[in-house]
Amino acid sequence: MPESILSQDDIDKLMSSDADIPERIAKDFAHSKSIADDALIKPYDPTIQRRGVRGRLQALEIINERFARLFRIGLFNLLRRSPDITVGRINIQPYHEFAHNLLVPSNLNLIHMKPLRGTALLVFSSNLVFMAIDNLFGGDGRFPTKVEGREFTPTEQRVIRRMLKLALDAYSEAWSAIFKLDIEYVRAESQVKFTNITTSPNDIVVATPFMVEIGALKGEFSICIPFSMIEPLRELLTNPLLEHSQQEEQTWHDNLATQVQHSELELIAHFADIPARLSRVMKLQQGDIIPIDKPERIIANVDNVPVLTGSYGSLNGQYALRVDHLINPATNALNNKEKHHE
Repeated sequence: MPESILSQDDIDKLMSSDADIPERIAKDFAHSKSIADDALIKPYDPTIQRRGVRGRLQALEIINERFARLFRIGLFNLLRRSPDITVGRINIQPYHEFAHNLLVPSNLNLIHMKPLRGTALLVFSSNLVFMAIDNLFGGDGRFPTKVEGREFTPTEQRVIRRMLKLALDAYSEAWSAIFKLDIEYVRAESQVKFTNITTSPNDIVVATPFMVEIGALKGEFSICIPFSMIEPLRELLTNPLLEHSQQEEQTWHDNLATQVQHSELELIAHFADIPARLSRVMKLQQGDIIPIDKPERIIANVDNVPVLTGSYGSLNGQYALRVDHLINPATNALNNKEKHHE
């Protein structure tokens, strides 16, 4: 059997093809890498970009819990049945997502939270409204109410207004420990397209759902606040004040003010300036008289800080200053406080 011997041309071709393999592999790898990089790139649209909200709004969670307790008491006084109110998780999402998940029909109430700028939304679902009406008229929920294709009747709207007043009073009181708010009712709507609480559907809102249970009946309502509305209070809501912190801060302030009032200071009254040349000073002799003009007002300083103006004179055989005016605003406030205590 004849042996197959490679010729020199065959060997050269094999060697040249081997030399091209790393280059082809490198090209294929670069092409696949560019495809992968393109897949990771996401288009940026500033109109729909979500704003990052870092940190939990701990103070808002406390407000929601207090509001749930207070509103529960109000509903008990209205319905004469003990409801259970559960606070849901705070959702930070675009407004269009919140609006998309609303039940139809719902009672949409626009409110102002002065001095914050903007409009918030308090939403009562239809099942909560009918649950309250059913309990007011002695029902137990055995007969479901059909809500499709109609608006709330005048009787239903009257019950809604009573619940809304209880909710706004409770929400205002729940905020009072963190920040004083004057909550004002604006108007009610039945369709979400008429509630323009944000400039764009993609603006971020802070929404909190609440679940109300009375026996076997359940109802929902939610509070939706634009993030731009509470952004001035962001630091306060992220890091809430500790209990009794305001009282402790005032006590510390009073103790510090008392200690400062007992500090000893050196009061220097600047009487006069006499401009003179060194040659004249060198010629002065004992008994020479230097004329001066007595100033009408003398400024007294503490550590080179002017604190008062007065007039020069004598009292009980001693030189003295009579205080005419306090210059330092802090000294003025301290003086007024002392007069008030006297």
